[in-house]
Amino acid sequence: MSESFYLENKVALVTGGASGIGAATARELSRAGAQIILADIHLPAAEALAAELPGSRAVKMDVTDSASIALAFAGIPSLDILVNNAGIGLVGDISRTLEEDFERVMRVNVSSVFLVTKAALPLLLAARGSIVNIGSVAGSVGVKQRFAYCASKGAVQAMTRQIAVDYPKELRVNCIAPGTVQTPFVEGYLEKYHAHEKEKVRAELVSRQPIGRLGTPEDIASLVRFLCSKEAEFINGAVIPIDGGWTAA
Repeated sequence: MSESFYLENKVALVTGGASGIGAATARELSRAGAQIILADIHLPAAEALAAELPGSRAVKMDVTDSASIALAFAGIPSLDILVNNAGIGLVGDISRTLEEDFERVMRVNVSSVFLVTKAALPLLLAARGSIVNIGSVAGSVGVKQRFAYCASKGAVQAMTRQIAVDYPKELRVNCIAPGTVQTPFVEGYLEKYHAHEKEKVRAELVSRQPIGRLGTPEDIASLVRFLCSKEAEFINGAVIPIDGGWTAA
């Protein structure tokens, strides 16, 4: 294995690690030499993936519940890397966004970053560790019919920068802002909202990325690996788009 972007003997926790970007990130960090803790509310799926990754394990974690998070961290003696990946979406402009749905999006996408990072902070400070928050281009630009989602991902960017300002020498924290990525998350959206025209809407999603394709979970995972490595030690408080040129257009 090349020594570039190597994470030998590092311990990495990935929230929402059982599928999509989280699963690809767990595999990539494991290939880089890290020991992975897969944190997911769906424990059997996380356990199945952990069984494939040497030295890795799964923990059940509801990222919206501080008691669940505390229970998971009670069994984690050390931590070098935290990837805040868990998240949900919601379709609708402000007039069609229900209060309870807005609150749920903010709880899963925003409060979770606060709660998990706060729980992990003593371990990360002890290790001079690295945090990678999975944001979205929706935190940087307006996306039609995504009022709550845009609000939540804008908050993730702001939290990333703020933590970097408070702890500039003690740890590193960065945010990745993907465009549309081909994941179960996107497939669920197509099935729920566009079951009668999935391929038409899929083509529209592709067209938003000037490069001409959707992102892959592996695209995102490779950037996570880089940001956690010693080669990226001068990158802190950054929001990095990985969107096929969407926000450049």
